[in-house]
Amino acid sequence: MELGYAYLGAGFGAGLAVIGGGLGIGKLAASAMEGMARQPQAAATIQTGMLIAAALIEGATFLALVICILLAFK
Repeated sequence: MELGYAYLGAGFGAGLAVIGGGLGIGKLAASAMEGMARQPQAAATIQTGMLIAAALIEGATFLALVICILLAFK
């Protein structure tokens, strides 16, 4: 029965990590698009910063998924 709780916890953790990453990237992209619409001359700078931040969010999401998978199979 304890193994079932580990799988359940890992599933919830993975789901929350993916939802959080998706929401973070969505909010980041929306803000970047708004900033580019307001100041088109700064679009390159905004886009570079957005891509770096999106990569960091993705990295944190993948790390959380790996931790959940490791907890499930431990």
